[in-house]
Amino acid sequence: QLQLVESGGGSVAAGGSLRLSCVVSGVTTHEYCLAWFRQAPGKERERVALINTFDGTFYGDSVKGRFIISKDGFKKNTLYLEMNSLEPEDTAIYYCAASGTGVCTTWPYWGQGTQVTVSS
Repeated sequence: QLQLVESGGGSVAAGGSLRLSCVVSGVTTHEYCLAWFRQAPGKERERVALINTFDGTFYGDSVKGRFIISKDGFKKNTLYLEMNSLEPEDTAIYYCAASGTGVCTTWPYWGQGTQVTVSS
């Protein structure tokens, strides 16, 4: 059973940085795509970044140039999201997710979420 557990959320002033972590268990991470999503109050869930089975990375326009998605280099069982130049608009619950296959189109596996709050 694939499980995802996020950590690293918190409160930060605008312009600051945070790093989120997501420990993946139950499967070797290179077998699936992994992604970070976020959902702000009253808004739809938004995909922020993804990393595919070839370690290719893709970002949403709102975070491009500020956020970096990565996996740890050895065990590849931890997913990270480095968030820089944070803005109040980045305030949301952040979730890590895994696809069921090597195709990054469906996301059946989710973590419990971690809150990120950016104050102006």
